[in-house]
Amino acid sequence: MKYNNDDERVTEIQLPSNNEIHDEALIQEFERGIGSQVLILTPSFPFVFIGEITAVVGDNVVVDVQTTMIGELENRIWSIHIHQIEVFYIEQEGLPAIPELRDDM
Repeated sequence: MKYNNDDERVTEIQLPSNNEIHDEALIQEFERGIGSQVLILTPSFPFVFIGEITAVVGDNVVVDVQTTMIGELENRIWSIHIHQIEVFYIEQEGLPAIPELRDDM
């Protein structure tokens, strides 16, 4: 608590920033999606991740990745920072499933 020159108490209210609200909403969305399939697009390599959300640690989403643009990077656990996620889709009951991407056609 602060005091001004007239010795009156002044209360400061700290409101969260828009970025903090946005980050917390994303974290909560991914926490609700633990155990679900997710498609994540990022602006940097490897750009695409498809797999199961296994955990959320701080502001990182942990994904058991089955599909990405590079086969050698598949079937691994990836930790993706939410600030690097441009677009995502979490499968939900009653909504379209993420299609299986295959390169053997």
